[in-house]
Amino acid sequence: MISIGATFLIGENVTWVQAIYLSGVAFCGWSAVDSINNICDADLDAKSDPGRSEYTRRLGRRGLYISILFSVLSVCLGVITRIPLVIVLILAGLLAGVLYSVSPFRLRQTLYKPLVNFSVGAVPVLITAAFFNIFSVEVWVLMLLIGATTAVNSLWEDLADYSSDLSTHSRTMLIVLGLKRGLLATVVLGYCLVPLMVLVGTLFHLNLLYYLVLAALTAYMSLRLILERSVLFEHSEGKTEPLLNLGTLFARDFVIMAIIQTTNLMLSGYLRYYSPLH
Repeated sequence: MISIGATFLIGENVTWVQAIYLSGVAFCGWSAVDSINNICDADLDAKSDPGRSEYTRRLGRRGLYISILFSVLSVCLGVITRIPLVIVLILAGLLAGVLYSVSPFRLRQTLYKPLVNFSVGAVPVLITAAFFNIFSVEVWVLMLLIGATTAVNSLWEDLADYSSDLSTHSRTMLIVLGLKRGLLATVVLGYCLVPLMVLVGTLFHLNLLYYLVLAALTAYMSLRLILERSVLFEHSEGKTEPLLNLGTLFARDFVIMAIIQTTNLMLSGYLRYYSPLH
């Protein structure tokens, strides 16, 4: 959806063939990166996501083959474009996935985790920009938004992974700051994305629907914070269970909101350039 929306916004036309093609590049690349992460995180996921861990273990070596298959597909789709920068960006995204998950780098257990996730989120937008050879201010702001959203999403995911990260002595931001301060930091960063989303809407002249959906999501999150303020803001020394439960709840909410907002961006990009004459 990110690639399709970026195609509509950057290409300034409803080019479904190109949009689907570029989304295929992003899907294969992200699937390769996610497969690598699942393989390397099987032990950690046993605590935070037992279903995923069990599935990965059942796959065995097939999981590695799946990751290689998606990597090759993504690169091949890039080669078909015959645009060198597209190929370089695909390889850069795959490299970021390796640095994120594979030892001895294993950046997903360090403070650098959000930076790697930023690059993974930004790459699909940059691939689209390279495909059309358009690198305007609007494109860079869109890249910044998607990259920042992916980075913040990784911090929300850390809320659900807190127990497993703590037991393995990870140095993620949530572990370094502590659960309560880390939770508050993720909330603040989540709200910081809203002005950036508004700026993207303004630069690309998106319709009223885009802002209405964004306002609804912001209101929902604010209402959730109000309802859970006693857990979030009151002193709870030595009581981590309520904060862990709240963190897991927020992590799930953020994933849902990210999907809705991504869909909103894609549809708004389509409607921005839609014309019955097309």
